[in-house]
Amino acid sequence: MPDSPESSPAIGRVHHRRLRDIHRSAGWPCQDMVEVELLAAGLLDRWLDEGRERLRVTDAGIQLLARVFAGNKAARSAHEALVEQVATAMARAGRLAWRGLALRVALPMELLVGEGAELVAQEPRPEGLWSELAAPEAPPAHGWCMACPDVFSIRHSSVEAYLEPVVHEIKVHRSDLLGDLKKPAKRAAYLGMAGACWYVLGEDAKGRPIGAPDEIPAECGVMLVERGVLRVAREAPRRAMERLPFHVWMALAKAGPAWREDDAPQQSL
Repeated sequence: MPDSPESSPAIGRVHHRRLRDIHRSAGWPCQDMVEVELLAAGLLDRWLDEGRERLRVTDAGIQLLARVFAGNKAARSAHEALVEQVATAMARAGRLAWRGLALRVALPMELLVGEGAELVAQEPRPEGLWSELAAPEAPPAHGWCMACPDVFSIRHSSVEAYLEPVVHEIKVHRSDLLGDLKKPAKRAAYLGMAGACWYVLGEDAKGRPIGAPDEIPAECGVMLVERGVLRVAREAPRRAMERLPFHVWMALAKAGPAWREDDAPQQSL
């Protein structure tokens, strides 16, 4: 007798990742509870290969992966479109913008504990000629974390004190926004690498903003998308930054050329 819906295991992201891993691999079992739940749900099947148990994704599992992929693709497309819109707006404002950067930021250890941040303070430091290119030592009771802002921009200026680095964090789903607001270390990292931080909130399926300005912490500014147009709902507090750390310059250089408006794919040749 098949299990009732109430007794069926709840399938979430961790199950989706395991299904993808098994589909890509030779199907060697891990023999953990995630695997048990996938087997119970009929998304995995066991078979013997020369006396050894292997796993394969069932037709139901393939259909689930296809649905998850379609949903993720739609979410990425909306997010990437808004990232491009913000980067273009920064370029039109006379700034140089980067997307997809990963920058090191030193934060107090009490912020990093439990946040799942990637600590890099324990990485071996290079010696000799190239040691000066490494990130500096973290201050006492601090650790390094990797921050990945959606858009990082600076003014187009030859005076380092006038660069005014700014971070824009893009959100197109309310669930993603609410999860992000529970991560004070992430906001602290953005504020540590820039003189201002903005949250850019997209629209839901009914054309409503996915969040209100008063939901965003006061240390960050808020931009809303209204009918495809960016609007400032609350200005971001700004603080002066005399210079960018050398390891940030290295990251900008390695990331390639900055975003410019004439880089848009629709630009005629």
